[in-house]
Amino acid sequence: MEDVGCNCAKCAVVEKICRLEKGRGPSSCPTKKEGPTLTEALSRYDDPEIKEFARMASVQEGSCYAQRDAKPFVMIPTKSRIEELIEFSQRMGYKKLGLAFCGGLTLEASILSEILEKHGFEVISVSCKVGGIPKERIGIKDEEKIQIGKFEPMCNPIAQAKILNRAGTDFNIMLGLCIGHDSLFLKFVEGLTTVFAVKDRVTGHNPVAALYTSRSYYQRVMKLEFGSPEEMKGRLIPEENGK
Repeated sequence: MEDVGCNCAKCAVVEKICRLEKGRGPSSCPTKKEGPTLTEALSRYDDPEIKEFARMASVQEGSCYAQRDAKPFVMIPTKSRIEELIEFSQRMGYKKLGLAFCGGLTLEASILSEILEKHGFEVISVSCKVGGIPKERIGIKDEEKIQIGKFEPMCNPIAQAKILNRAGTDFNIMLGLCIGHDSLFLKFVEGLTTVFAVKDRVTGHNPVAALYTSRSYYQRVMKLEFGSPEEMKGRLIPEENGK
């Protein structure tokens, strides 16, 4: 493993080399220093299937803005993610879509499935709790459960992936899988996959809300002690007051 050292998230250059033909970049800029890797990556687009997928993704991206020929150009976005998902799947000629969803978003999964079916897609949907396997199977102790003292089925993203693989889906959609479970799904699923929404139990599945308010209401996430046992104890509601 090499020490790559690139840090695009902290780049302060205004006229960036990755966005402008005559742009600039810092010494750590991967556009400047990762020539062999970029060449190897670019060669993968020579695969006709990958090239067409990438092309259609860019076509979809461009179609999401109005007045693209205006000068000066001002971004006017026009499409929600659900509209993009439908359009992109249609552009690619997909017929059978896989939907791997969290059991906590069953209602949302039902609505999404209904919308996709109305647009002519066959939807194969698999809940994260498929199999109904006790959490003890992967070593979870009773005190580590969401509801202590009760039966809890484990999330089973590997089974979700393998069921969709067996179904031969054209394209897969993840909806609200837990952190870590989403990673396992992506590791074992064979077909290309997109994310419709990610889980955030506090912000209505909008995790960037905490970033937008990290200097105000969510400033606790910027503190080094965030998440320590002592701090967590201070946030917990006593059982007698939390009923």
